[in-house]
Amino acid sequence: MKRTEYIDKDETELAKSLETEEWVSALTSKEKKQYDQYARNSLTKQKRINIRMTERDLKKIQAKAVEEGVPYQSLISMLIHKYNEGRVFIQERHNKRTQRISQKTVSR
Repeated sequence: MKRTEYIDKDETELAKSLETEEWVSALTSKEKKQYDQYARNSLTKQKRINIRMTERDLKKIQAKAVEEGVPYQSLISMLIHKYNEGRVFIQERHNKRTQRISQKTVSR
């Protein structure tokens, strides 16, 4: 990890005191738990969105959701989450077609 360069002596001393845990929270354990809950809620809060898609795509998603036994909105949400976590990737068909065409051309 890259070390941060500090502006002046006071800032350097403050950073060192934070690193050595010289600072002690004035919160009670009840207050800490409450703020922990606030943080968890803000991270897990769900938002509504509207998206446009073809009717064909919607029907396919709904059919897949039935196969999986989940509501189609949940399936869409899971796919987006997995994409954000790097567990689902988008393949570009255009590139594959280009590769296939170029491979066919070379083999002639």
